[in-house]
Amino acid sequence: MLSEADCLLIGAGAGLSTAAGLTYKGLRFTDNFADFISRYGMSDMYSSSFYDFDTEEEYWAYWALHIGINRFDPPALPLYAELRELAEGLDHFVITTNVDHQFFKSGFDPVRVFAVQGDYGNLQCAVGCHQRLYDDEGLVASMRSAIDRCRIPSELVPHCPVCGGPMDVNLRKNRYFVQDESWYFAQQRYDDYLSHAANRKLVLLEIGVGYNTPGIIRYPFERILQLRPRTTLIRINPSDLQGLAENAAQTIPFGEDTASTISLLLPASIGVNNG
Repeated sequence: MLSEADCLLIGAGAGLSTAAGLTYKGLRFTDNFADFISRYGMSDMYSSSFYDFDTEEEYWAYWALHIGINRFDPPALPLYAELRELAEGLDHFVITTNVDHQFFKSGFDPVRVFAVQGDYGNLQCAVGCHQRLYDDEGLVASMRSAIDRCRIPSELVPHCPVCGGPMDVNLRKNRYFVQDESWYFAQQRYDDYLSHAANRKLVLLEIGVGYNTPGIIRYPFERILQLRPRTTLIRINPSDLQGLAENAAQTIPFGEDTASTISLLLPASIGVNNG
């Protein structure tokens, strides 16, 4: 299907980054957040990101670590590089709910990526008083170096330059999520790609997409299958494999290990040349 495809639409969820090594539990969590685990009883990076801290100083101490080890510290991870290799030579586009910037780090063309849920590398006004994002790399580094007993100094707490209120990470978690001009441009490019692929042989490659936010990738991909009979869905997901029964004939499911499956789909592994 990949070798014969006219278009490849990649839909990537948290399961892809987990398979690439950005795990939110286990040693990667306990080694980096020992003080926070001891003080607040945290159990993993996902649930702890919803912790209701008493102060901004505690909130940003946690988030400086979280952002740093998931967004700025990791290089381009090998699994993402393999995925880029798989997409090379194909007319492709990426829609992802991941906020770790790995698609961009690994060399995907930025104009072919729609990161719907935001980016750990940006801050916004916490109540969305204006639609602008602010790079947070330097600030996060300063915060991390100043953490003391799960707090940062008050002078490092960011404030909105417009309303003076608190800032937040640019993540879609409430109605205040900022969608700036670049977000809307990416959305338009995604819509244009879907139109472009409408009458072509399209392969949907869905990787690690569960039911946390199924309305962004999983359900739309199932809908595309229903509307476009020339479309095939390749679903790679060890934990949430089952799709709609009426789309079974157009679906190729892989419930095996995500990283191993992607490696076996590379052109060199299956003896085809997508170029």
